[in-house]
Amino acid sequence: MTAESLATFESSLDEVGVECVRATAGGFEEAVAPLLEEPAVGAPLPFEGVSLPDEVNTDPTVADLEAASTGVTAAGYGIADYGSVVIQGGPAGEEPVSLYADEHVAVVAADDVLSDMGAAFDRLAADVRDGAGQSIIATGPSATADMGALVKGAHGPMDVTVVLLEGR
Repeated sequence: MTAESLATFESSLDEVGVECVRATAGGFEEAVAPLLEEPAVGAPLPFEGVSLPDEVNTDPTVADLEAASTGVTAAGYGIADYGSVVIQGGPAGEEPVSLYADEHVAVVAADDVLSDMGAAFDRLAADVRDGAGQSIIATGPSATADMGALVKGAHGPMDVTVVLLEGR
């Protein structure tokens, strides 16, 4: 991760309509609280010293997922030149949490922002070799225009916010 990659990542997020909020571990809950519309669901975050606020249900049922307004997940890494985040599948249910709610809040460590898709494919290949499950590469809100006008939220969240976790 370089300062240039982070600047490119923020610019690319802006281009696809994604807000970027910077936070440190100590200021995480304060930064994420205004992004939560209840009911909120989330997958536990793997960052040391960072946890989700109490109002985020981290053990949601299918009914909880369907009712959720906000879903919060960790992103394994970001891809600077596309403004994409990679949501890695796991037993905590990261994929459904990232897809069901109208608002997805993806938390990515600044150290895990990769410069380009080539670097991301290298990392995905290493993940596969290490036995990781599936991953979702998400770029902006879900949208489709195959039926005419652009429709947001067709296959997932209508709004996405990335929380860039600094100073790990």
